Amino acid sequence: MDNDIKIKLIQQLNEQLDTQIETAQSAINSAKESKNNETKSSAGDKFETGRAMMQIEQEKNEMQLGKTLQLKSLLKQVDLKKQHETVGFGSLVITNRGKYFIAIGIGKVEVDGEICFAISVDSPVGKLLLGKRVGEEVAFRENHFLVEGIV
Repeated sequence: MDNDIKIKLIQQLNEQLDTQIETAQSAINSAKESKNNETKSSAGDKFETGRAMMQIEQEKNEMQLGKTLQLKSLLKQVDLKKQHETVGFGSLVITNRGKYFIAIGIGKVEVDGEICFAISVDSPVGKLLLGKRVGEEVAFRENHFLVEGIV
């Protein structure tokens, strides 16, 4: 097996993360602008409540942006040249129950019409798969995963 699918998967994940970053930055800018443009009305409490809600929204989007930037940084650490004998960070694991990319927890991703699941090493399935070799099996919630290949 070659790295083509993994390269495309990483490109797809980067595109998704870039979109999330743009969305979060846009929401932050919008919240800042709304907060700054809020004019004080005769109802002072209403003004303060509105500003506080916009501040909370801005902070929530800043946290989301931070998390997304961390995921992007983590994804950059995947070594495409590394040959995996056992499942580890950066492995694409082919099982009888689907393909799992062990890197960042994004979930279901479609690449060239194929579904892959991007999961972190800290996820329940990621933890079970770590260190496994082709031919080994793990069980999770009554599902048995047979490792058929590692890219």
